[in-house]
Amino acid sequence: MNRIVAQTLQGSFGLLPQRLDCAAALEPGILTYETESEGEVYVAIDQGVLVKAGMDVLVSVRNAIGGMDLAKLHEAVKRQFLNLDEQEKSVRSVLAKMESGLIRRLMEFQHE
Repeated sequence: MNRIVAQTLQGSFGLLPQRLDCAAALEPGILTYETESEGEVYVAIDQGVLVKAGMDVLVSVRNAIGGMDLAKLHEAVKRQFLNLDEQEKSVRSVLAKMESGLIRRLMEFQHE
């Protein structure tokens, strides 16, 4: 992996290979990653969690769509992921915060 860029609750979030281990709650949007073999790849994602541990980056999301050009992915995000009703958004936001807090605590526990 050369780099990863995703949308979090606090804004755009970028990862390079040298970055320290971390966890982040993801918002619906376009996740971009780049590898030497594939070049730049775009994936439309729903809310979820990203965890970087060493050289491994794990992303867990409810829904994801890949294999389209960037314009089609942007439309897919608007159509499928951003049109949730307000109650579902609230519940998902709370769950994402709980998941990221749990992951952060597990990472802290692992480092002790």
